[in-house]
Amino acid sequence: MYSREHKLYLRKKKIRKILVIFTQILLAVLLISIWELLATYKVINTFITSSPSRVLSTIISLYNDNNLFNNIWTTIYETLISFSLGTIIGIITATILWYFNFIYKVLDPYLTILNSLPKIALGPIIIIFFGANINSIIIMALLISVIVTIITVYNGFISTDKNRINLLKSFSATKGQIFKYVILPSSYSTIISSLKINISMTLIGVIMGEFLVSKSGIGYLINYGSQVFNLNLVISGIIILMIVSYLMYIIVSYIEKILVKND
Repeated sequence: MYSREHKLYLRKKKIRKILVIFTQILLAVLLISIWELLATYKVINTFITSSPSRVLSTIISLYNDNNLFNNIWTTIYETLISFSLGTIIGIITATILWYFNFIYKVLDPYLTILNSLPKIALGPIIIIFFGANINSIIIMALLISVIVTIITVYNGFISTDKNRINLLKSFSATKGQIFKYVILPSSYSTIISSLKINISMTLIGVIMGEFLVSKSGIGYLINYGSQVFNLNLVISGIIILMIVSYLMYIIVSYIEKILVKND
């Protein structure tokens, strides 16, 4: 049984959450309404800024032509493949770097350089090696996600409480046992949190790849729209991308809550 004070706290928390969601929706409606009014009364140039009604019409047209979900699915598929590979390879690599400190010291400057290097600069090289196809898109997104995962997870490993490590060492525990019983459990929340960062970075990589080589996908729609000066298509693609990105983030956050709850 909850106390009266606790029930009151939960009620206030629920009301606050509803109020936040309502305000978010109200703000979105307000901004869209202002945008439409400015476009209707020609305060803004609709050739450059488009308008909500034109964007909606473009999205409906994409749907009627069976192009909407085909392009969305292409981007989601490429993102899921890159995200899965990046997460798995990143965690395994971070584990190896923690286990063999010499390898980490050797690779540390290279990881720093790769992390700071704009991956789109590697686009032409990737295309030459893997061809102008989906493989190049996945590799480009993978390069972004795997580096971020390695750095994030490794930093989680080395941030583990040293006293707990020393305690196991005093009982003659092996490095593998220390990793299994101290490092990995302590870094569990870091690994899960890295998923939210990883999904966003992977989607960025996929869109960059689609700009360069794809003939389908959300990135392709945006790029094609800019080439033919169809700003309605460009903004429609951006809005679709925002929705897909938000939904992916929500799904990963939900998975995170389940994993943390079951931990």
